[in-house]
Amino acid sequence: MDNPTLLKSTTRHIRIFAAEIDRDGELVPSNQVLTLDVDPDNEFNWNEDALQKIYRKFDELVEASSGVDLTDYNLRRVGSDLEHYLRSLLQKGEISYNLSSRVTNYSMGLPQVAVGDNQ
Repeated sequence: MDNPTLLKSTTRHIRIFAAEIDRDGELVPSNQVLTLDVDPDNEFNWNEDALQKIYRKFDELVEASSGVDLTDYNLRRVGSDLEHYLRSLLQKGEISYNLSSRVTNYSMGLPQVAVGDNQ
């Protein structure tokens, strides 16, 4: 039985595994399925629209890579592109930092604060 190696891309906010999740919640390596974990530390406040944008961008990046060998490098490239896309959502105000997060480290840059007219 062929047991594929678990290929993965892990950035601070995007984790991609060449694996399926079994009934016990364990990752089972696969050459056919990619599993995406967005913001595993809950550093951001998400709405359904922003999350769907991440999933659509992921699908777009994977589709653009079709026909290319599944390697650590290619998977990391998709993860890195998604991390940059997530940053753009934060900069546009489509997501925000979760100030109730276990760790608040502003890894994507300091939050923008609106300045009031009476200052």
